[in-house]
Amino acid sequence: MEALEVMNQHRTYRNFDETYQLSEEELQKILQASRQAPSWMNGQMYSIIVVKDRGIREQLVAMNPGNPHVLNSSVFLVFVADLKRTQKVAEHYGVEYRINEGFDPVITAVTDAALALENAVIATEALGLGSVVVGTIRKDIAEVSELLKLPDYVLPVAGLSIGKPNVEMQVKPRLPEQAVIHYDTYKDYDYSLIETYDETMEKFAEARETKLWSKKFADYFSNTPNKKVDEFLKINKFFGVKFDTDR
Repeated sequence: MEALEVMNQHRTYRNFDETYQLSEEELQKILQASRQAPSWMNGQMYSIIVVKDRGIREQLVAMNPGNPHVLNSSVFLVFVADLKRTQKVAEHYGVEYRINEGFDPVITAVTDAALALENAVIATEALGLGSVVVGTIRKDIAEVSELLKLPDYVLPVAGLSIGKPNVEMQVKPRLPEQAVIHYDTYKDYDYSLIETYDETMEKFAEARETKLWSKKFADYFSNTPNKKVDEFLKINKFFGVKFDTDR
């Protein structure tokens, strides 16, 4: 399909034909498209773990039973922010590796991983297949990291279940343009735009949504953020004694 059509028709699929096997050719097309994603300074500060092993996928679902598609899809990819490669480079040249002194290296690597992930989503849909991004792998981030044998300086960002959908989904409405797009400078907008979107999503009536869009995120961000990620970043050398993450 044309690239613009693919992107504008994006929808998330969570139900896959368990008998469908992604061909090696299809998988390589998705991975190649993912590797061609833009990255800062061509640093490519990410890696992709292709999880085919059923035992590993069963363990991932056991950690997060709400995402059975991790097991039922044809393949599960895990996109990780990877600063191990540049650590090897620093060791090779005998220079300090000072990524633990600020947030920017982590933001750079996470962005690179996210761009690669999006390219994989687009490539998947261009092949007539479906996918769902799985951010909840960070819920048990240390356990997932151990299961996938990730070294230090490597951070799981999100997973991607890929397969042949067996339940059709509709294109989900997005926030009003005025609430998202700004020209030249950021401009405030009236809260009524969010209320309008709440109404739109109520009419859309996705079965898995049990709250207003706004209420869902009000509740989510009223809770303490996932501290497991903070601890993981410290233990795996993203942040050290030189940088106080509690400031």
